[in-house]
This record gives sequence, structure tokens and C-alpha cells, in this order.
Amino acid sequence: MLRRFTISLLTLALLCTTLLAGCKSSVSPYKRVDSFALGTFAQVTCRTELPKEELTRLIAEIDAEAKASMSIFDESSIISQINANKRDSLDHHIDFNLSLAKEFYALSNGYYDITVKPLTAAWGFAMKSEELIEPNIDSLLQFVGLERITIANRRLTKEDERIQFDLNSIAKGYVVDLVAQRLEELGIDNYMVNIGGEIRCKGINPRGGDWTIGIETPYDGNFAQQDIEKIVSLTDCAVATSGNYRRFHIAEDGSKITHTINPKTGYTVNSDLLSATVIAPTCAEADAAATMFMAMGSEAGALELAKRCEEERGWGYYFIYADGESYRIEASASLK
Repeated sequence: MLRRFTISLLTLALLCTTLLAGCKSSVSPYKRVDSFALGTFAQVTCRTELPKEELTRLIAEIDAEAKASMSIFDESSIISQINANKRDSLDHHIDFNLSLAKEFYALSNGYYDITVKPLTAAWGFAMKSEELIEPNIDSLLQFVGLERITIANRRLTKEDERIQFDLNSIAKGYVVDLVAQRLEELGIDNYMVNIGGEIRCKGINPRGGDWTIGIETPYDGNFAQQDIEKIVSLTDCAVATSGNYRRFHIAEDGSKITHTINPKTGYTVNSDLLSATVIAPTCAEADAAATMFMAMGSEAGALELAKRCEEERGWGYYFIYADGESYRIEASASLK
């Protein structure tokens, strides 16, 4: 059976715990807060004199604001109202993310597309129950494609009212950026923000060096995070990983139905590219780019585009591919 090695950045929390523990011999100027945001864990480690309660409140405020804007699970959110054609005006969060999504849509020749909600819902990945529904692909593809919308003065026009948006591939990274921005506004220049494995870091860690991030190699669906494939040290950047090792269904015929959708075919993506990690200036960029590469897979030239983006945009990448009974790594020189 193929061992599917994949990446997760969740062990950063454990590594940071060790770092802080090492500072207990004296009063550490660093604080760590463990909370929740966007339905997953949120962790902030930073050098500050602010009480932990204020940091926790900061995360909660940003989380509430983001959900009210971009949650597809909250019928009262702005994006849900837009999807239901109850409004056409955008707030600044959705306006920003739609603009960035259009950039990635063009960059990937349409493989990154946030109008896939009809498809993700039909495959069982845009509902709380995640109940699998066999989709009628041909009927749904006519409502997919960012070229079918226009935006002017923060007002959105759809070619068809059945076009719907799913911002899950970018919103988590964007919220990481919002938390990081708020920390910097408070004068905090040494921090690590980690929401569900999407990370942004700046300055130095509690030991005075770069932030240490563990890159793991779990099996499909393995949440134990026991195997670390690589450890890297980074600062002043953001990191995000996309893969098909956690959210997937197994069909009656035994095939794997992943949450990554190819918007050109309407079917879920199953390629030998098992996971993609991207290092970029902002977490919104890294989050969207990692999803973009997974949607492209090996057949559509994800690696070739990653190399071009490294040269033109300064991104870093770390891809894990299935290779027979083992795996192979394709990565930026700085991450090999």
C-alpha cells in the first residue's frame, strides 16, 4: 500500500511550547495564547507586555468579523447573502479577497477558482454535514468561472444568479494576516500567528533565532502528527500547506474523493502531487497559492509554475509527490 507522505505545519505549536519551556528559568517576555478561529485552533506566540486576555480578545474579535463577512456556513454572513442573491455590495474583506482570487485565477489559467462552491457542495465539502451528493457535473460547470463576474465600486454583477463563492481556500490565510497586522499596530514586532496550520511569523523567537517550523509526513487522515519530514527556520514571511490527506471521502467503489476541485472538469483532484507548501510575503497569498498548485496537480504544470513564481515573486515551495511505494520532494533550493 502506498504510504502517502504529506505536509502539515501543526507541530509548530509543539515546537513553540518547547521554546517557551526553555525560558522558564527567568521571566520570559514572550507570551503564548491558544484559542480558536474559523472552526480550528488559533495560536499566537509573541513578545509583548500585554496580558494574555487582551490577545485572546483580539483573536476573538477578528474571528467574529471574518465569519460575519466570509463564512459560507453562516446564512447571515455577507458572502452567504451574495451567494443567495440577497445583496450585491461587498465589504472590504470580500473585495480584497475577490481581487486576489482574480489574480490567482489568471496566474493559474483558471485552475484556482473561488466560484467552485456549487461543485464543492455537490461533492459534500461545503456543508457542515459533508454528506456526499453525486453531482451532475455538466449542469454545474456552467455556473463556475471567475470570468462570469464583474466588480465595480464594490458592487458585484453575476452573469448567472446561480454563481456562488467559496472563500475557504484563502480566508484562513487572510485572517492570519489580519491578526498579524493587529499585532504590529500594537507595536509587536516578534510574533508567530498560526491558525489551523497557516502561519505568519516576524522577528525572532523566544531563543533569539528564526521561527522553527516542523514539516510533517502523515498518512491519509492521520492527525497524530508524529513524523516530521523536515524542520525549517523562517522569519518575516508566511507559510501555508494544501493537501488531500485530511478532508476526503471514500466512494463505494473505493476511490478517493478529495476536497480539492478541478474547476475545469468539475471532478475532485487525484494526482501524484500529495501536498504543496508555499512560502510567501502574506498568508493570504500562501494559502491561495498552495490550493492553486494542488488544483493544478502534476499534469497541469504546478511545479513549472512554482519555479516561475519563485523567480518572479520570490516564493518558496515544497512539494511532496507519490513515487511508487515511496515519495519524492521537489523544493526551492533554500528548503531542500
